Amino acid sequence: MNRLEVSEVIVGVVRITLMVAIGFGVHRLTRVLPWPTRPPRWRFVLIHVAMVPVCVLIFILVSNGLTLLLLGYRTPPRHLSGFMLVGAYLYVVIAGASYMVEATRRTARAETAAAQMQLAALRAQIQPHFLFNALHTVVQLIPINPARAMEAAELVADLLRATMDDDRDVISLRDEWAFVSRYLELERIRFGERLRVHADVDPLLLDVRIPSFALQTLVENAVRHGAAPRIEPTDIVVTTAGTVSEVTLSVRNNGNGAATNGVATSTGTGLNRLRDRLVALYGNAARLTYGVRDDGDFEAAVVVPRENG
Repeated sequence: MNRLEVSEVIVGVVRITLMVAIGFGVHRLTRVLPWPTRPPRWRFVLIHVAMVPVCVLIFILVSNGLTLLLLGYRTPPRHLSGFMLVGAYLYVVIAGASYMVEATRRTARAETAAAQMQLAALRAQIQPHFLFNALHTVVQLIPINPARAMEAAELVADLLRATMDDDRDVISLRDEWAFVSRYLELERIRFGERLRVHADVDPLLLDVRIPSFALQTLVENAVRHGAAPRIEPTDIVVTTAGTVSEVTLSVRNNGNGAATNGVATSTGTGLNRLRDRLVALYGNAARLTYGVRDDGDFEAAVVVPRENG
């Protein structure tokens, strides 16, 4: 490769580098001069119109100066109009792409904020609903067994403290099960031997992340619609299972098959609020199912994508 060819390669590399630098400058300009929320104003339009010839002029001056220095000739004047046209086209493409990317980011941030507000609202609905039922347990015990009522009140205080101190939307199964265990301890004070809980929580799943109040909502629903209306003992079975991609939380109870219609048609149940939270957190990747099994037991289950802690 002779000296002339080397000079041509250098000029080509410098031109490409210069175009990249000018493109980066245009991108930075779009950050300093964001797209107006109202219809474009004259100042916004005029700045961009003025910057097109400025960028093209910088490219022509640097490119011509380097060409003259290394190759000994200048770009013919008839080619300058082509430079202007190509430069204006590239400016519009780069600026337009930058504004589109920023608009996408703003939309994503707005959707994230809306989802967070929705989750916070749903969580705010679930917590009073749960605490009201817990306090109802204490009120029922006061005239029957004041000592047990005091014990139950202390458990309610612990549960309230836990809900106030932790506002996470997704927690480990370990933390959720610890909270549910305290809730079940409270309900055992209320129901005594009428409430029998059987738990099959896989130790290998304790670190997976699940929606907060998910398992608690299933258990509370079983207590409210299963144990509360019955005089006979009620068995509540809590089961967790996992695959490589999913985690299933299921709670079943006997004796309330007839209550399925009430659960399905009610708009104020914890299950409906839980379904809304699942949609906000996972979209179509999670699901909530409930109904009467072949053996007459009622079962509700939540399936979420597996996310290890």
